[in-house]
Amino acid sequence: MNLRTRKLLDRSFTALGFGSLVVMALALLVVIVPIAVKGIGAVFFTGTIEHRKMLSAEFHTGDPRELTSEAAASERYRANIYSMLSGFEGELDRMDPEKKAEYKNKYGQVKSSLQALLGPLPGEPAPMLTRFKYGQTRWDKAQEKLHDLLYETKWDTSNPNAMSTEYFVRRAESFKGTSLEKLFPYVEQNIEKMMLPKFTFYSGFITESSVDSHFFGGIWPEIQGTFFLAFGAMLFAFPLGVIAAIYFTEYAKPGFFNSMLRSANSTLAGVPSIVFGMFGLAFFINTLKVSDSKSVIAGSLTLAIMILPTIIRSAEEAILAVPKTYKEASLSLGSTKWNTIITVILPAALPGILTGGVISLGRAAGETAPIIFTAAVSVGSAIGLADVFNSPTPALSWNIYNLASEHEAAGELRHVQYGMVLALITVVLLLNLSAIILRARISKKLKG
Repeated sequence: MNLRTRKLLDRSFTALGFGSLVVMALALLVVIVPIAVKGIGAVFFTGTIEHRKMLSAEFHTGDPRELTSEAAASERYRANIYSMLSGFEGELDRMDPEKKAEYKNKYGQVKSSLQALLGPLPGEPAPMLTRFKYGQTRWDKAQEKLHDLLYETKWDTSNPNAMSTEYFVRRAESFKGTSLEKLFPYVEQNIEKMMLPKFTFYSGFITESSVDSHFFGGIWPEIQGTFFLAFGAMLFAFPLGVIAAIYFTEYAKPGFFNSMLRSANSTLAGVPSIVFGMFGLAFFINTLKVSDSKSVIAGSLTLAIMILPTIIRSAEEAILAVPKTYKEASLSLGSTKWNTIITVILPAALPGILTGGVISLGRAAGETAPIIFTAAVSVGSAIGLADVFNSPTPALSWNIYNLASEHEAAGELRHVQYGMVLALITVVLLLNLSAIILRARISKKLKG
C-alpha cells in the first residue's frame, strides 16, 4: 500500500469516527433536551393558590398571612360561582320531572368540572383522598380543566368510511335560558382572579416526600433509595470483584477449573437483569433470609451479583495493563508476592479499576428489574441507615416505570415522571463525575 492510499484511508477513518461522534451527540441531545425541559417543569412552573394552600396544609410552608390575604381575594370571585350554583339548584327543584331529569346529569358534569378546577364546593363532605381536597395546583392543568368546564366533547360519526372525529361544543349552549348560562363566561373571564397564578420555584420536589401517590409533594425517598441501593451494591461487589481479578491474574493456573470460572463470569455478564431479580428473591430472601421480605440489603446484594462480572473483567484488564517491570522490580528487591500486589500492582491499576466501578455504579443506579422483587416499593417514606436490613425503599428507576405505566392517573402526573427521569439522569451523572474526579486525582498522585 502506497503512502497516498494510507493517508486517504487514515483521513477517511478519522472523518468516519468524527461523524459517528457527531451523530451520537445529536441523538443524545434529541433524547436529553425534551427530558430536561419537561423535567425542569416539575421544579419551575406557574403555581396557583391551590398549590400554596397544599404546601401550607401538608408541609407547613409559606407565609400564612400572605396566603390568608390571597385566599380572601380568590374567595370573593368564587363566591359568585357558588351563588350561581345555588340559584340553579333552586331553579332545578321547580322544573317539571322530565326537564329536571334532562338537566340533572348535565349539571352533575358541571359540578364535577368545577370541583376538579377549584376544589371541594361549599356544603360537600370533606374528601378522604388528598387529591380531592384541592383544586388544580398548576396553572397549565387549571387551563385544561377550564376547557373541560367550558366545552363538551362530541364525536362526529357521520362518515362510515372514516374514524370518528372529535369536536367540542360550548357547554353554555346546554344551559341556554337558565340561570346557569352566565356561569361559563364568568369563570372564563375571572379564572386568573380565582386561581391567582404565580411563578413558583418548588424545591420541595427534591426535598419532600410524596403525598397521595405523587399527586403532591416530592421525590426525596426515591432519590435516597437509589443512592442506598447503588452504594450498597458497590460495597459488596467492588471488593469481591477486585479480589477475583487478582486471583485470575496472579494466582489462577491454566486448566479446566480456571476455564470454567471464566466462562461462568462471561455468562453472568449476559444474563437478563430480570433473572437476577428472581434469583435475588429466591436466594437472598427465601433461602438465606437476609430479610423477611423486600429490603435494601436484599436489593443491594442482587445488584452486586449483577454488576460483579463487569467489575471483575475491568479490574482484570487494568491489572494486566500494569507493566511487568513493576512486578519484577518489586520482587527483585525482596518483596513478597502479596506485598507486591498490594503496594505496587493495585495502586498502578487503580485508575482502570475505578473505570469499571464507575460503569457499574451507573448501571446499578439505573436498573429496574433486579429490584422489583427484592427492594422496591411504589410508595414509601425515606428510610434511615438502620432500616436497610428490614425495610424496602422507593427508587427512581422503579417509580418512573410505575408512574408511567401503572399509576391510575399517569396522564395527570407527566411533570412528575419527567422530573424523576431528569433526577435519575442527574444522579447517575453526579456519581460518574465524582468517580471520574477521584480517578483523575489518584492518577495524578501516582504520576507524582
